[in-house]
Amino acid sequence: MVKDFVEKFAKLLANHPEDIEVVYEKVNDTFAQITIFANKADAGKIIGKEGKMIGAIKTVISGCKAKDGVSYKVNVQPKE
Repeated sequence: MVKDFVEKFAKLLANHPEDIEVVYEKVNDTFAQITIFANKADAGKIIGKEGKMIGAIKTVISGCKAKDGVSYKVNVQPKE
């Protein structure tokens, strides 16, 4: 659910949506890590000015913690 949301949202922001790849790694029952791999040009766009866009994504995802009890860490990595 969270992975799908992040992937769809990142693709809406990107100029090259075909380059977006989202990896979901569940570390344990209470923590998961989500990594967004994007084209170099789109990585900055997903992060946004002063990190406001990725901050907004993290805020929406933090609402899921109340439902499933899992904390999420979100990273953006440029594709080489």
